[in-house]
Amino acid sequence: MDNIRVLDADVIGRNFIPPEFLPKGRDEYYLRNIQAPKPENYWRHLRSYEIEELVKNANTCDNWDNVMVTDDFRPTQIKNSEFFGLVRIGRLRNVIIQHHDLQMPTGITNSRIIACDIGDDVAIHDVRYLAHYIIGDRTMLLNIDEMHTTNHAKFGNGILKEGEGENVRCWLALINENGGRSVLPFDGMTTADAYLWAKYRDDTTLLKKFTAITQNSFDKRRGYYGTIGEQCVIKNSRIIKDVKIGSHCYIKGANKLKNLTINSTGEEPSQIGEGVELVNGIIGYGCHVFYGCKAVRFIMGNNSNLKYGARLLNSFLGDNSTVSCCEMLNNLIFPAHEQHHNNSFLVASLLLGQTNIAAGASIGSNHNSRANDGEVQAGRGFWPGLCSSIKHSSRFSSFVLLSKADYPAELDIPLPFSLVNNNVSKDRLEVMPAYWWMYNMYALARNSWKYQARDNRNTKVQNIEFDSLAPDTVEEILHARLLLEIWTAKDYLNNTGKSVKGKTRAELAAIGRELLTKNHEKIRGLEISGENMEKSRRKVIILKTGEAYNAYRQMLVYYAVKNLLDYRESNPKTTLKSMNETLAGKRIRNWINLGGQLIPEPDLNNILSRIKTGKLKTWDDIHRAYNTNWEKYPLAKQRHAFAVLLELFNVKTLTQAQWLSALEDAVSIQKYICDNVYISRKKDFDNVFRKITFRNDAEMTAVIGDIETNSYIIQVHEETEQFINRINKIKQKFT
Repeated sequence: MDNIRVLDADVIGRNFIPPEFLPKGRDEYYLRNIQAPKPENYWRHLRSYEIEELVKNANTCDNWDNVMVTDDFRPTQIKNSEFFGLVRIGRLRNVIIQHHDLQMPTGITNSRIIACDIGDDVAIHDVRYLAHYIIGDRTMLLNIDEMHTTNHAKFGNGILKEGEGENVRCWLALINENGGRSVLPFDGMTTADAYLWAKYRDDTTLLKKFTAITQNSFDKRRGYYGTIGEQCVIKNSRIIKDVKIGSHCYIKGANKLKNLTINSTGEEPSQIGEGVELVNGIIGYGCHVFYGCKAVRFIMGNNSNLKYGARLLNSFLGDNSTVSCCEMLNNLIFPAHEQHHNNSFLVASLLLGQTNIAAGASIGSNHNSRANDGEVQAGRGFWPGLCSSIKHSSRFSSFVLLSKADYPAELDIPLPFSLVNNNVSKDRLEVMPAYWWMYNMYALARNSWKYQARDNRNTKVQNIEFDSLAPDTVEEILHARLLLEIWTAKDYLNNTGKSVKGKTRAELAAIGRELLTKNHEKIRGLEISGENMEKSRRKVIILKTGEAYNAYRQMLVYYAVKNLLDYRESNPKTTLKSMNETLAGKRIRNWINLGGQLIPEPDLNNILSRIKTGKLKTWDDIHRAYNTNWEKYPLAKQRHAFAVLLELFNVKTLTQAQWLSALEDAVSIQKYICDNVYISRKKDFDNVFRKITFRNDAEMTAVIGDIETNSYIIQVHEETEQFINRINKIKQKFT
């Protein structure tokens, strides 16, 4: 088979759309004219003196009649360039356009232009091959080897064009290496969309609907041109093929960009930097990709960053995320993910947001299996420590912190906010529930604030819950308390010579609850064992069980009161009686983290049903359904908070005394939070070893600051005063 064909000299720039795909009565430019519509008589042919000037400046054209211009055209601005096919050039004046410190004259020099529409006051210099692009106003194209669009370009979307077979469709193999959770990428896809498509694999009707909706979301006709928005700068780059580029985008020094959509606006400009190679992907608004990064079959959510040689393959990186240096394969990552280190590795994982992968972490090692279809699923706030290694398949509840270790077996950690430690000397796994709340309050309290503060998206298609205490984590806490009750009861009965056999989970839970709330002395010194948390025969020990159980209760009370305060303030005329009536109802136990948005499972099932029956016909329809649930979410969360408070009091209706008691508890808890934010941060300042590199305290303060002037600690103090004032206002209504 010949790799190089010899064609007639006049074919270049013509017959962009193959005849078999050209509608009757249409020419090859009909879609181009739809993409870049202009008023009648906007374009004109060159005048004879303009052609003479162009030829004098060493320009050539296969047919000057095919070069169209506007009335404001300066032929002196075009030098040493070649033109083929229909080329239309907008306003061209003798002016300079500037980007930062780079100043370039408008015009076209040393370039080969094939069938393009060029906007007003554009600078194109040393572009060796530019074909089938529509270029926006005041854009700079400088020193580019090859930039063109094919007639079957999909711009990163997982669709098929006319005449194409399924074998050319581009899939993303998320979460699982064997492709069993693959999804079709598309411009506008959210982590919520990807989650539904990748997770509900047993529903074949739903999967077929997703494929059809995606295919129907885009025009399958051949012949669309690539587009470059206005005020873009693309310079010193090698190959750009089948790429759709939004306005105000800045691309410098890229090696290869192929089959992409790069979303960008003046408010949320995206940037692509030196040495980057990106193939088959969608890049969100306000993204940055710099310094030798490689990404293939990928999606980057809005306001995300890929830097310093990172590898992103078959993965979806959610909004507000930053990844540097590392390697990531086959992942679905919800918003607000951080992974900054050269030697970290993440494969075949579903991370539910606000996650941080430390240096040397190897998440999803396959050394325990010959298969390549294992997975890791981690709830919000997952944070494996330095050089942690975990195996497929593992699951972690929210805000689990792994201490540095090579974990030898699969893990299932159902206790949120816990610290997990592989104790090699005692050959056991240790888990301290509620560790964040008891010993790392500064980090926990700051977590919600920092992710909210870093949300710089203007385009917020994906809704995100940032609060660490929300219905998903609260349900995990309630489940964790039940487990602690059962495990405590079992170990107590076994250690006192009493039989566990025959007792139901409810009976064991009642015994454990009594021990953990009223008879601490009976379990003091007991070694509480966790169950089904590690695939091994060694012990799993629960540390500080009593303290953790109480900490979990504090978290539940704080969550409930905080959300009920929001309800009372949003409904100032409400009374305790009306609050009991309005917020009454069975507690929703199953909340689905839908890409960062929390949604009750019944509401999600309703959305899925409407997709399958065709009531939601497009992705825009589906996104509107998400948004409708997001609008209802505050009240849904307040109902859930009320149900949690009732459960803590073990009542069906909240009395005034119970409500006032909960308010008093919340004040104490808020003071505890404030104090422990200070204490947990102060440890860093009091640590003797942290001081040894400084000549004196003054130098240390100059370098790392002073705890008394720490901005976040000051903020927490102010928030505590505000919280107490809010509660006092509510309490006054009952006195």
